[in-house]
Amino acid sequence: MQERLQKIIANAGITSRRKAEVLITEGKVSVNGKTVKTLGTKADASTDHIKVNGKLINPKLEKKSDTYILLNKPKGILCTVSDPDGRKTIMDLVRGYGRIFPVGRLDYNSEGLLILTNDGDFANRVASSRKVPKIYRVKVKGQPKQNAINRLRRGLRLHDGFKTAPAEIKELQSTKKNAWFEVTLLEGHNRQVRKMFDAVGFSVVKLKRVGIGKLSEAGLQPGEHRELSKEEVKSLIS
Repeated sequence: MQERLQKIIANAGITSRRKAEVLITEGKVSVNGKTVKTLGTKADASTDHIKVNGKLINPKLEKKSDTYILLNKPKGILCTVSDPDGRKTIMDLVRGYGRIFPVGRLDYNSEGLLILTNDGDFANRVASSRKVPKIYRVKVKGQPKQNAINRLRRGLRLHDGFKTAPAEIKELQSTKKNAWFEVTLLEGHNRQVRKMFDAVGFSVVKLKRVGIGKLSEAGLQPGEHRELSKEEVKSLIS
């Protein structure tokens, strides 16, 4: 079956679909001995010989078994597959699954739920979906007034120019110095929750993702992980 090259490369577990596109435009991908630089080019992995950086990836597709992991990321861990400075990454917490990569991101100082997989098509569908809610528990410095929270609920333009969609925000307990909120988003702009509160003049001091779709942190301590069931995987893409 003919499929886009970036999808085939991602499905082989080489890298994400977005990074596969970069490899193609850089001339590092060939099909049947011919270098391909045009995005959107299709191939059939069952009949075409596909190489990335000179290495045939067809055997990876034949042996590949789809993996779906739910990790409770602790604070102070990099959300990347490797770090040139040798700092601890999420891959130090999830071993023995071969080449997997995160779906979305949590920054260094954030914690909570993160999905890892070797299924590029699944990762792309979940990351781009507007039907999979991401739920965060957020602690901010100070006490935002109701008009500021309402601005976040309606959607606003961030300092980087991104316009947020409406968000569900529930006010939780608070102290004299801090306020807690539960924030539900249907999008995943880079560091979005932190930037949202920055835009109304309040800094996030603690951020934890406690839900992705129907998935919750129940039973997972920080640093622990488990495999997703077939039903859980289906619920994220159906």
